Amino acid sequence: MKQILQNLANGELEMIEAPPPVARAGHILVDTSVSLISIGTERMLVDFGKAGLIAKARQQPDKVKQVLEKARTDGALSTFDAVRSKLGQPLPLGYSNVGTVRESRAEGFAEGDRVVSNGPHADAVSVPRNLAARIPDGVSDEAASFTVVASIGLQGIRLAAPTLGEAFVVTGVGLIGLLTVQMLRAQGCRVLAIDFDQTKLELARAYGAETCNPGKGEDPVAAGLALSRGAGVDGVIITASTKSSDPVAQAAKMCRKRGRIVLVGVTGLDLDRSDFYEKELSFQVSCSYGPGRYDPEYEEKGNDYPIGFVRWTEQRNFEAVLDMMASGAIDTSALVTHRFDFDDARSAYETVSEDKSALGIILRYPHDVEQRHNRTVELEGDRTVASGSGDAPRIAFIGAGNYASRVLIPAFRDGGAALHAIASSGGTSAALHGQKHGFAQATSDVSGLLADQSIDAVAIATRHDSHARLTIEALDAGKHVFVEKPLALNRSDVDRIEQAHSKSNAILMVGFNRRFAPHVVKMKSLLEPVSEPKSIITVMNAGAIPVSHWTQDPDIGGGRIIGEACHHVDLVRFLVGSPIISVQARRLGNSDSLDIAEDKAVIVLGFADGSFGTIHYLANGSSAFPKERVEVFAGRRTLQLDNFIRLKGYGWPGFKGDRLWRQDKGQAACAASFVNTIRNGGASPIPAEELFETARATIDAGEQLRTQT
Repeated sequence: MKQILQNLANGELEMIEAPPPVARAGHILVDTSVSLISIGTERMLVDFGKAGLIAKARQQPDKVKQVLEKARTDGALSTFDAVRSKLGQPLPLGYSNVGTVRESRAEGFAEGDRVVSNGPHADAVSVPRNLAARIPDGVSDEAASFTVVASIGLQGIRLAAPTLGEAFVVTGVGLIGLLTVQMLRAQGCRVLAIDFDQTKLELARAYGAETCNPGKGEDPVAAGLALSRGAGVDGVIITASTKSSDPVAQAAKMCRKRGRIVLVGVTGLDLDRSDFYEKELSFQVSCSYGPGRYDPEYEEKGNDYPIGFVRWTEQRNFEAVLDMMASGAIDTSALVTHRFDFDDARSAYETVSEDKSALGIILRYPHDVEQRHNRTVELEGDRTVASGSGDAPRIAFIGAGNYASRVLIPAFRDGGAALHAIASSGGTSAALHGQKHGFAQATSDVSGLLADQSIDAVAIATRHDSHARLTIEALDAGKHVFVEKPLALNRSDVDRIEQAHSKSNAILMVGFNRRFAPHVVKMKSLLEPVSEPKSIITVMNAGAIPVSHWTQDPDIGGGRIIGEACHHVDLVRFLVGSPIISVQARRLGNSDSLDIAEDKAVIVLGFADGSFGTIHYLANGSSAFPKERVEVFAGRRTLQLDNFIRLKGYGWPGFKGDRLWRQDKGQAACAASFVNTIRNGGASPIPAEELFETARATIDAGEQLRTQT
């Protein structure tokens, strides 16, 4: 398939060839016929990409603060690498897609259905069921491509709650504004359109609105009062995009007492309290195209809101817009100003940047549908950076996320692996990162990858809930396996992996890289002669993430204890060098104040040699404080490791400390040890029994926290 991406670092557009996405459970796979460029949103993204680094920083001061805090704790070099990697991640463009269902794994959709969705500009897209809607027979593909954009305006209208005969103002009549004018008129409202572009105002007038052009000296407040016969308008919907606060200030002045103002676009918000106080005005910001937006339960898992409690969701707003198109209440024919073939998308985006009068820009997808579904794509990158030596193990990656691209793949490449194939369910990320790092192939066919006899080992870097299944499938296929933490989310899956491993001659390794960090290796060597029990205290200042994030979901991410704290369980196990015999876990707070998330807890591990380790996993600390600290007390001596940069020794003959210029958590050494073991033979870098022991101990801790009262 082909897809349009934008490079955030320099603003350049890319048309990439990638494997088609996989239709996951609850999703539909769609062959695109047309898509609509959303002028406002996509022009903003293109302009942001073309801006210099200083201009980008000025637009995102919160991000700058995060970068400075990271530099203070992790070091300037590590921070620079992270920022460069983030800006190097191309961004998919587009969210108004129309096509035909090729494969359905979602209730309510069948092969051959014409659908509209918020899919990107790509000739094949996979979208969840609640972000798509079937198109009525009387609505053309081009008209339907305006559905998602119109739903943004419709959600603003729903928040404003207009009634028959009311007077409403639409400030800013670009694409969303003109669609909003039509929907307000369909609801029986008298409408005033305000804009500086006379051509757009003429369109608004053709849709039945009165108009006001401040650029010609016309007074918006006076025009609003005239529309309302001097009483003040009932509501204002602002669909403009400007840094000025004038649209909101003018809206307040033209509204009647207890009028409603809804911000759909982007404006300055330097407000005068008295304008709102004296009239008791309501002001609300509208979120995209309706209830369900950004809710993973609704969007990703397909759990609909009961219609008796949430009448208008994202999907039901799509359907309402399509019904209005079918009835003629919404007419998009005059809104199409340009049409381009998809292969000429660069010309379309030049129009976006240069033609300020452009409105609806349609991309058409005329090329052969069957060519879009080659599950494996041969890549043309520089193979010299990834070919390894003649005896280099051939590695395949399953999963092509940010961590895999930024850390794991370079670590395997530098460790001497030959990078052969890379797979992702979406296809796009596999092609991007495969091209960048010199892989031979990109694919969305994991089964075919595992069946490839030329592949020696697989590295699994997918979401946590797939680790166990993919590990077992890879072991059964005779592949060596490197799986990112955690190994599994429950005991039964650990048992199944252990059984599969016992039947295989393959090496199994989990990405517990911290035991390979140079400072940790030094700590281990210092502790080796110490025979008495050790007390180890570790702190993971993990930082807060939303409860809705996938890592917090017990079924997908396993929660942050299982998904992340396992790193320190393994680290303590490594430093002690003795089996874990007991696990105790306690979450922060009492039964009346327990958080939903299990990300503020303490875990105490007991070891067979009498040692114990205390792991503090905390999401409630300052981001200015280092993320990780390890302290070891043994034999009247102490070691203190700060953030894998600085190691201090107290009471150690001949060792007072060491400091690195760059943070090193051992990822490169971890990958290299796996590659070298495959090449040269020998025991696994981490004994399998320790992997299973750590997995079970961490799962035990997670289960204790979930059942705690």
